[in-house]
Amino acid sequence: MAIPVVLKTVPEHARVWHHVFAAEAPELRLIDWAPGTRFPGIGDFAGWKPPADLAVQMPDLRLVFSVGAGIDHLPLEALPEHVQIVRMVAPDVTRSMVEYVTLGVLALHRDLIPYADETRRGLWNPRVIRTARSTQVGILGLGVLGSAAAAALDGFGFQVRGWARNPRTLDGVTCFAGRAALPGFLSGCNILVCLLPLTPDTRGLLDGDLFRHLPAGAALLNAGRGAHLVEGDLIAALDTGQLGAAMLDVLSEEPPPADHPLLGHPRILVTPHSASASQPDDAARQMIAAVRACRDGQPLLNRVDRSRGF
Repeated sequence: MAIPVVLKTVPEHARVWHHVFAAEAPELRLIDWAPGTRFPGIGDFAGWKPPADLAVQMPDLRLVFSVGAGIDHLPLEALPEHVQIVRMVAPDVTRSMVEYVTLGVLALHRDLIPYADETRRGLWNPRVIRTARSTQVGILGLGVLGSAAAAALDGFGFQVRGWARNPRTLDGVTCFAGRAALPGFLSGCNILVCLLPLTPDTRGLLDGDLFRHLPAGAALLNAGRGAHLVEGDLIAALDTGQLGAAMLDVLSEEPPPADHPLLGHPRILVTPHSASASQPDDAARQMIAAVRACRDGQPLLNRVDRSRGF
């Protein structure tokens, strides 16, 4: 009898999942999520933004697969301790994020945001071209995505520095670790990139106090989560000149209302949470591997350590 797996995703992705499972894992059977339905006897769930009562609707839950690099959309507090959590890690996700971070850093480095605003208003205001080797780019978060982005930026000749909660060593990167080291890390960042996971410790980290530790006129790129940023503090820092420009791929409300103040600010470029995304066929194959490993008692790749939060 085929092992059932519950899937919660958008219809266009679900079609790909069903095709991959049918072709490559005939011993498994996908069941599409239906709100309010109970799934007794089924232990495996894959999807994005499950409901807070997932463990109630799936009383025999044993494995949750997060379709995405982050886990902040999961109701962790409501999941029993025995439930294993696996997050999506894929080369395409990493490559896409590296492309986005490189695009954003180069745009901020070469003043494309103020140029776009000024030329729309008929102004011609060339600036001094700064060299990459004279510019320090700091990356908050040195996990898979942050480490790959740091390596790419190092290849352009930027002075790259990185901060993480725990000590890290990366070639070509000056690394800082722990809260006590954060002000010293920030003081040398002409461009700050946030790729942190969202945890209680990192929620609201990008605020006025943090911005005051950056050099005057520094730029911000946030491709982590919207809740990392105190949006009013960003506007205040831009208006005073403490920050020169910002590029944001994530907002606290998505999609934002048309009159959201970040959307019309001349020093901010917003993209619609499009920096990177998992491919449904890749996600389906990773879920198949996770279910098989769980069934066979083998170690799970990309298993989340709940004691660390990511």
